[in-house]
Amino acid sequence: MNKSAFSRHVQGAGLGLRRGLMAPLSEHEHLPVDFMEIAPENWIGLGGRLAHSLRSYTERYDFLCHGLSLSIGSPAPLDLNFVRQVKRFLDEHGVLAYSEHLSYCGDEGHLYDLLPIPFTDDAVNYVADRIGQVQDILGQRLIIENVSAYAEPGKAMEEAEFVAAVLNKADCDLLLDVNNVYVNSINHGSDALAFIKAMPTERIRYLHVAGHFDEAPDLLIDTHGDAVKDIVWDLLKQTYEIHGVLPTLLERDFNFPAVEDLFAELEQIRLLQHDIENQGKSRTNVLHTL
Repeated sequence: MNKSAFSRHVQGAGLGLRRGLMAPLSEHEHLPVDFMEIAPENWIGLGGRLAHSLRSYTERYDFLCHGLSLSIGSPAPLDLNFVRQVKRFLDEHGVLAYSEHLSYCGDEGHLYDLLPIPFTDDAVNYVADRIGQVQDILGQRLIIENVSAYAEPGKAMEEAEFVAAVLNKADCDLLLDVNNVYVNSINHGSDALAFIKAMPTERIRYLHVAGHFDEAPDLLIDTHGDAVKDIVWDLLKQTYEIHGVLPTLLERDFNFPAVEDLFAELEQIRLLQHDIENQGKSRTNVLHTL
């Protein structure tokens, strides 16, 4: 799906659909959700009750897929059969787009963690070539996400420069995770707002926000198990001011609160979006009166 078509379908505030949320969400006839997102690895090949339950959501809401195991930066060959499985899954459920992490999760085996790619020119070329292979199979652009990381091995450039170089070389798009930007800024002493400003607006398809855990003043853990913190809400607002209002998805992977609390966070996303949109309208009206 091209960017203009994507923008017509995916707007507002979205929620990551996890199995632990499906039962409490099913108790609400009308959900305050504009779109949803799932990890395809958790659903490919499933049948029976779980498949039926997923179908009940994909028939009612616009869906995106956010992968966990493509391992785009791995030294091991790409699992092209897996990519073909993803494509069939996207087609089967009418999923609008597929995103993955700009990281890797193992070599010949799977480590079940997102490991950082060295920020080097060689890595840019290597990853861009692999993204191209994935895009050729999918028949659409891959969306890559900036990741939280706790080390920066082999660093020869800043993360923002690396991400932008991959986007340009691979001609792919960006899922900008605002919480990951903030977590990395604390863990590595970087400037979160400078990173946001360095991202090319035309490449950003949508945003993620999530909660993190404060392990220490200089160590944050990207858990997706807590409410979004005020400082991340502030950074999200600044992101809208820089790049315009973009569809934004709330991630919560465990330690689920009452769904009403998640709905309140979705409403916070919408309030920030509406505030920025209204500011833009006010500036336009002032210009028209001059």
